[in-house]
Amino acid sequence: MQTQSTKQGELLDLKTGDLVEVRSEEEILATLDEQGELDALPFMPEMLQYCGKRFRVYKSAHKTCDTMQRSGMRKMEHAVHLVGLRCDGGGHGGCQAGCLLFWKTAWLSKVDPADAGQATQATTGTMQSARGGSADDPAPVVAAPAASRLLPLVVRNAQGPAFEDGTERFRCQATELLRAAPEVLPLLEFGQFSKDVRTGNFGVGWTARAIGVGVYNRIQRASNKTLPRWARIRGGKDWGYLRGRAQGKTPTGRTGIEVGDLVRVKSRKEIEPTLNENLLNRGMGFDAEMARFCGKTARVLRKVDQIIDEYTGKMIYMKSPCLVLENVVCEGAFNANCPRAITPYWREIWLEKLEDGAEGRPQTPAQSAAN
Repeated sequence: MQTQSTKQGELLDLKTGDLVEVRSEEEILATLDEQGELDALPFMPEMLQYCGKRFRVYKSAHKTCDTMQRSGMRKMEHAVHLVGLRCDGGGHGGCQAGCLLFWKTAWLSKVDPADAGQATQATTGTMQSARGGSADDPAPVVAAPAASRLLPLVVRNAQGPAFEDGTERFRCQATELLRAAPEVLPLLEFGQFSKDVRTGNFGVGWTARAIGVGVYNRIQRASNKTLPRWARIRGGKDWGYLRGRAQGKTPTGRTGIEVGDLVRVKSRKEIEPTLNENLLNRGMGFDAEMARFCGKTARVLRKVDQIIDEYTGKMIYMKSPCLVLENVVCEGAFNANCPRAITPYWREIWLEKLEDGAEGRPQTPAQSAAN
């Protein structure tokens, strides 16, 4: 079946590190339907500021994780993530989720390597900016020129019908992701992993581990349904073997941590007593991907107190803000090589404030493993 993206725009076989230019507003408009979408993926107001600029490809977005229905990995057609380009929420009520943007290849043109020296400053940013942001993150969304025909379309479609109580309902790439990536990828569909390696998303060793962890977790979940408790490996828990130990209401704590502070992620032994049996602390989850950062140091990048519920499109306001750490994102190590680089949210109670100079340069688990 021929999709809309195969009818309009150039289909590019892009790899990590390739230099691309975001097409003009008119070119992008020609690829969109009346909902401002291409293959059900919205082009959002926050993306307009990048038209005509050049960036490096961070990862191929040929697949993405499902954080709504927890169905696993889902297939995405003809899309990539670009270095450092996260949604700033400017067109969606100030949402602070900071999602890594999806770019259809029809919205991009590949730049000849011989012309790479003419790239804009943003293309020289490190991969770290795509791993969670930095002081060089994009400024708030800049409105397109008054003559723009694309701006009204994407602004109008950034919202859906209001809720019955009049509350705004938002539409974005995250809320529409299941439509944009409707096909669930079986874990043992090895084509997805060969593409991970071929596009430069992940190396062979990293990929082999991701497959092994995925198979192991499925065995564990099957054992929970078929085996008595005494016969299950490590209690039938997923890889990482996290165990929530809190009895009753999970604890909270304010430590005075502010943006810019240097912090250390506490040990698993310290964090597990703050989690219930579902690995939640007052509704916020802690998982094996986050546990990989235990003992690591990082700067607090920003506080988050409002995000769009991707399942309903409603803005959620947090009673207590959570924290995002600089250069700390889900690296897909235990999640089938997901390239989405979601920024984990951290409770203050999971972090220890350090004095500047108390530790060396912060490192992610991937950076530590490379040393």
